[in-house]
Amino acid sequence: MAVRIKTHSGTIDIDNDVISSVVGGAATDNYGVVGMASRNPVRDGFNQILRRENYSKGVVVRQHDNGIVVEVNIIVSYGTKISEISKSVQQKVKYNLESMLGINADEVNVYVQGVRVTDNN
Repeated sequence: MAVRIKTHSGTIDIDNDVISSVVGGAATDNYGVVGMASRNPVRDGFNQILRRENYSKGVVVRQHDNGIVVEVNIIVSYGTKISEISKSVQQKVKYNLESMLGINADEVNVYVQGVRVTDNN
């Protein structure tokens, strides 16, 4: 399924894999985010961190009227403030979708699937 945007010149179809790549890149760019998690951890493996090519497994995109609703599943690092990380992810995802693809995200819902202890050595 693709997101369809109607303009005065015609329609633009943006595939969900493209949106997932933009959303996943924006989410993992934030401090405190270890990586993306699968939205179906039982099927895809508990607390498995997704690679860049599998970001679509951790992102759900639904289209509403002229905008979209995005669900992002992440794994955060231990000792960070989850609420601040979630706000940062929401802001960065909304900004990147608007600046890169011209899509207005009505909602960005962040689901923390796990906490990882990271080794800083």
